[in-house]
Amino acid sequence: MLTGFGISKAAQRVCVLLPILFVPATVPLAMAQAPAPAAAPAGGRQIGTVKQVSGSTMTLATDAGQPVEVTLTDSVRIVQLAPGSTDLKAATPIKLADIAVGDRVLVTGKAGDAANQITAARIILMKSTDIAQKHASEQADWQKRGSGGIVSAVDPAATTLTVMEGAKKVQVKTTGTTIFRRYSGDSIKFEDAVPGTFAQVQSGDQLRVRGAKSEDGLTIDAEEIVSGSFKNLAGTIATINSADGTITLKDLASKKMMTVKVTANSDLRRLPERAAAMFAARAKGGAAGAPAAGGQTGERGPGGAGQGGPGGSGRSAGMDLSQMLSRLPNETIADLKVGEAVMIVVSQSAPSSSSVTAVTLLTGVEPILAASPGGAPMTLSPWSVGGGAPDAGGAQ
Repeated sequence: MLTGFGISKAAQRVCVLLPILFVPATVPLAMAQAPAPAAAPAGGRQIGTVKQVSGSTMTLATDAGQPVEVTLTDSVRIVQLAPGSTDLKAATPIKLADIAVGDRVLVTGKAGDAANQITAARIILMKSTDIAQKHASEQADWQKRGSGGIVSAVDPAATTLTVMEGAKKVQVKTTGTTIFRRYSGDSIKFEDAVPGTFAQVQSGDQLRVRGAKSEDGLTIDAEEIVSGSFKNLAGTIATINSADGTITLKDLASKKMMTVKVTANSDLRRLPERAAAMFAARAKGGAAGAPAAGGQTGERGPGGAGQGGPGGSGRSAGMDLSQMLSRLPNETIADLKVGEAVMIVVSQSAPSSSSVTAVTLLTGVEPILAASPGGAPMTLSPWSVGGGAPDAGGAQ
């Protein structure tokens, strides 16, 4: 808390909001914080990204994309904070000329006649370059100390989670300081994630965790957890209804007919034929681009490294597939064809529901499914798809 730092209660309330309100609209998993309000804040406060500074006027865009006109007076106070800081005593006074396009700002002052106008009394700023550096640092930390997989057990009494990372069982220990984030609905955009709780994590969820690992990698003291209720489907398209944006298919694993809703948030991609053949070989246990050599690579949980099996390449085919999705050609529901093989990451309102919403849909996967006729040979991770790779460049 900020009480006792010698600033007014109003300023303390502003500072408490900073970790939440300064997060850009698109951020890496490590930087996911609560989103800014979609509508313009009430009263004389606006949060957003600087789009233009011209004379005594600054234009910013809220995270909902709404333009805001900020009138700058000679008496406006402008200070700069480092990303993640919540102490105004650590802020550095700067000049108007130091504000650049792309910087994140919290403007307080007098509301204008229109909802998108404000006369600034104070501007608290975070530089886009500083945000980018922090993003890069935290991304590296997630790579180094992150893990992920499918939740197989939840122990509320011990506040621990058991996560299957491929064939490896990992115990995730949580405490009162562990940060929980939760994805819901049909979007896995980082700005759509919301603060979560331990109680929301359920068996079958896909989970990504960052924290200190034991030497054998079988336990993690969780500092941050991001989870979501996602499921993988694979099969051939039975019907397509472009009018209501749905397709149906028989899932190879469950043998159930599923109705999949394709929305504006759904990410549709097509896998090139050569890449599909490569992943099919790896799904059988061979090295990349090589014939199957026996054994099987482990599946990849969301964001986690796969465990190579005997004869495998030491990397999960599912892992590489998810990582490359953002670079594949985009598709629309109009590009899909009945009888075409697909792999889909979906969200669902209830575990038993046969109607789900597509998060990611991948076509061109016939060779991969043929490599494992009994079911999908690998899983897609929702974390690395659905809107492209995380933007380490900070504000948009």
